Amino acid sequence: MLRPSNPHSVAVHAFLRGLRAAGFEGASLPVDVRADGRECLVFIEGEVAIPPFPAWAQSDDALASIADLMRRFHRASALVEVGLSTWSDEMADPAGGPIVCHNDVCLENVVFRGREAVALLDFDFAAPGRPVYDLAQFARMCVPINDDVSMAGLGWARPNRPARLRLIADTYGLDRTGRDELIEILDRSIERAGAFVQRRVDAGDQNFIRMLDAMGGMQRYERQQEWWEASRARFAHAMA
Repeated sequence: MLRPSNPHSVAVHAFLRGLRAAGFEGASLPVDVRADGRECLVFIEGEVAIPPFPAWAQSDDALASIADLMRRFHRASALVEVGLSTWSDEMADPAGGPIVCHNDVCLENVVFRGREAVALLDFDFAAPGRPVYDLAQFARMCVPINDDVSMAGLGWARPNRPARLRLIADTYGLDRTGRDELIEILDRSIERAGAFVQRRVDAGDQNFIRMLDAMGGMQRYERQQEWWEASRARFAHAMA
């Protein structure tokens, strides 16, 4: 599989090889970075859900299988030495952390077989961080932690979002401290959710310009913040 490389591809490839050496097969195995600037990775057979998301990808079983895959990914990542490599800071945990995290686990970046998550794709935004931060970003996109209007734009069928957040915490095995941290990280992530998109738009990234326009502009993030402030207590209660 060929795809555009980025300034951090060499570090990401070394990390992916480290994951495979640690026994984790749920990520692409890199081949090389070509002279034309494209990176080559081994293709992973399976199905990837894209918007509008099909019903099977919105199921609790699919969500739990991703949480379990992330738990195994984090355990393997803890065995890979971070070293002095440079990583993308665009979606990285602002507090840093002891292991390399994915930071962009959305449905479009997960390979399913038999409707079970088997691999993670697109490690462009990987960077050292805390596992619970990585889990929070996954929850934000796949519970999803989002308002009804934004969810409808992606084809979500308005699931029981607090219960789904609890399902992630239970499947992953978060303790009491981890559950409290998950809610606190969501506070900060939702507060600054639009900043990354705005940077991409300001840089002229056509994909993000089209996405922002389709989702209603930056008002989407203001609406999401208002919804979270009104809904947060229900999510915190579900973590009890």
